[in-house]
Amino acid sequence: MSKVTMYYKVTCPYCIRAEKLLRERGVTDLEKISVDTNREARAEMIERSGGRTTVPQIFINGVHVGGCDDLHALDAQGKLVPMLEA
Repeated sequence: MSKVTMYYKVTCPYCIRAEKLLRERGVTDLEKISVDTNREARAEMIERSGGRTTVPQIFINGVHVGGCDDLHALDAQGKLVPMLEA
């Protein structure tokens, strides 16, 4: 199973929804990086995501897949599970 990194905020409903989908698809290695009060982590997220400032920002094996809606779209297209299994 792939390594997944998710930048998130504790109270963000989209972050909760994204994590739920990832767990449902079998992700056990989920690195969660809070950007609530950590400016350095937020700056890192913005740089890694190509300028995106919203959360969550999700990376699978270092590849940026986007936010919650992007993750759900990948799943709907049948592309999420193969990505996670790669």
